[in-house]
Amino acid sequence: MSVVGDRARRDLDRAAYVTALGDDALIAAQRMGEWIATAPQIEEDVALGNIALDLLGQARSLLSYAGALLDPVRTEDELAYFRDEREFRNVQLVERGWGRERRDFGVAMARLLILSTYQHALYSALASSTDETVAAIAAKAVKEVDYHRDHATMWVIRLGDGTADSHLRVQAALDEEWRYVDELFEGSWVAPALVESGVAADPARLRATFDRRAAAVLAEATLTVPEVTPAVTGGRRGVHTQEMGYLLAEMQHLARSHPGATW
Repeated sequence: MSVVGDRARRDLDRAAYVTALGDDALIAAQRMGEWIATAPQIEEDVALGNIALDLLGQARSLLSYAGALLDPVRTEDELAYFRDEREFRNVQLVERGWGRERRDFGVAMARLLILSTYQHALYSALASSTDETVAAIAAKAVKEVDYHRDHATMWVIRLGDGTADSHLRVQAALDEEWRYVDELFEGSWVAPALVESGVAADPARLRATFDRRAAAVLAEATLTVPEVTPAVTGGRRGVHTQEMGYLLAEMQHLARSHPGATW
């Protein structure tokens, strides 16, 4: 393969990696935004709205960089609004709704604890990436997700060590959300050269940090680390749950109805 071909392959691998991380943040932001004006407290409306905006900012930075690596170049809006479901590479954890029968705040906090604990370990590793753009994005994002983790920790402890009902409900939420944890640390989708060159973090190497930090929170919350059968997933390959289609229909509707429109 020619030097130009090698560079193009590296750019595509890098774009695929950054796109997946951006998709995680984008879809998580869309879901978290659903709590605005529906959270159990006014303060939570603001807090969860701010968390959603942090995630959206991370998505914008990551997708902008990913788009710049493609040929032809694509904008962040094109990647967010004009890709179909099978083109998204986010993990299934972030795309699902907030409860089978009703919107459950315990599910939101359980998921935020899982996601933010993972992202904190991820961005901490990527802050020393050999890719200067990735390192800069991660250095900013790690401070944001540290707050997300603190917020989720506070609520999981409050719910877990609260009433008998809140304890049971947040434990049930954790049991369900934990089925999607393994996908966060599955690394076959990451090009080995990216890890070897220090551009990307090996997802598997983040698991020990995640397990240790999550276990400490759950112990303080008098909750049990779930022992559950992992869900059959495939988000990194573009295989998503039924709920993903409905989420994208809502998120992309305006942009697709008025392509090229400006405010």
